Amino acid sequence: MKKFALLIPAFLLLAAFTPKYEVGDAVSDFSLKNVDGKKISLSGYADKGAIIIFDCNTCPFSKAYNDRIIALHTKYKDKGYPVIAINANDPKISPGDSFEHMVSQAKNKSYTFPYLIDETQEVAKSFGATNTPHVFVVNKKGDGFVVAYIGAIDNNSRDAQSADKKYVEDAVDALIANQTVSPSKTKAIGCGIKYRS
Repeated sequence: MKKFALLIPAFLLLAAFTPKYEVGDAVSDFSLKNVDGKKISLSGYADKGAIIIFDCNTCPFSKAYNDRIIALHTKYKDKGYPVIAINANDPKISPGDSFEHMVSQAKNKSYTFPYLIDETQEVAKSFGATNTPHVFVVNKKGDGFVVAYIGAIDNNSRDAQSADKKYVEDAVDALIANQTVSPSKTKAIGCGIKYRS
């Protein structure tokens, strides 16, 4: 009985990090507060699709990818696939990821894309986001959106110039050309999202 009791917390912890959305799944709409104080929803912001990136201020991997995320938005926003960045880190665990620090980050880096706070962490959990950065490219289908790609931005977390596989760019380019996304899933590399226990 004691062994079973010990397994329950471990199971619940595993369940919290089990991916919820898989490629091809329909995505529920969400509405979160942007750094400008306004609410942004997926349905109200995205047109053909979106590059949803679970990100933060403090993770070294996020910092390494910051300019690449800005470049993705610049390249694809006018093609109907803008970046939507979401910070789900609990600021009590990671104070540098508070809303106030998010506002400063967006201002200092001149973000032109939404940087949303997931205060309840429910959106990150619904996506099954585990890392920063963790990307979900979604594509418009009917009245909603479906997941077309999940994973990393590219294959070099340290140096953009050394990346020879640009997974997100390849995925979005394929969607724009009405082609199959391949690969449709890669391993997200980065810091673990600071979920509250």
